[in-house]
Amino acid sequence: MATTAADTSAATTDRRGTGGPPLWIPALAYGVLTVVGAALYAGPRPRAAPETALALQQASGVGGAIATVLLFASAAPLAVWTAAVYQRLHVLGARVAGPVIALAGGLLAAGAMLASGAVGATAIAVAPAGDAGVAGALAQLGFAAGAAGFATPFALLVAGVAVPGMVLGLLPRWLGVVGLVIAVLGVVAALTLVVPAVSPVLPVVRFGGLLWMLAVSVVLPKHRTRR
Repeated sequence: MATTAADTSAATTDRRGTGGPPLWIPALAYGVLTVVGAALYAGPRPRAAPETALALQQASGVGGAIATVLLFASAAPLAVWTAAVYQRLHVLGARVAGPVIALAGGLLAAGAMLASGAVGATAIAVAPAGDAGVAGALAQLGFAAGAAGFATPFALLVAGVAVPGMVLGLLPRWLGVVGLVIAVLGVVAALTLVVPAVSPVLPVVRFGGLLWMLAVSVVLPKHRTRR
């Protein structure tokens, strides 16, 4: 029996739909704001002495003020990327818990960036008063929000994209595995709240996660054909 065009059309579902905006645009914007902000002002180390934190805040100058604004602003493209990748996965057929977990994690991570930027700006603004106790408290609060407060929900974002991406064949397996490693390190980063020695995992999560986001933005398809 000859196969008709209608039969072929019925056997093949082309998931074109609306793939949403290009993912690389918010990912690149988030990356630029993150890298430039980190280059301008790193902030006090975790558990630094209040006097040390105060001295760094007082010496931060214009660069420190700009860095806190960039940190605050980086929350916007991160939230946009989160929403866009959630919608893309939905269009691609990932109607499971993973994309929802990614959405929740990404929005929480963006909220942590807002909090860390706001606290950092406040710390620099009140530093001229010379109160070391306030400086130390604000420095620790800003670190908690921007370090563990960011890395742990960011782990949910990465895992929520990596797992369905691998299961459905939307991402190369190696990229999914790298994402899972970053997600595990993001969970481990919660220990930085009480164990400063764990802090070296933070730049791996932040900047490794940034590179991972850019890679996903390039390789994640806008549609797929399912037979």
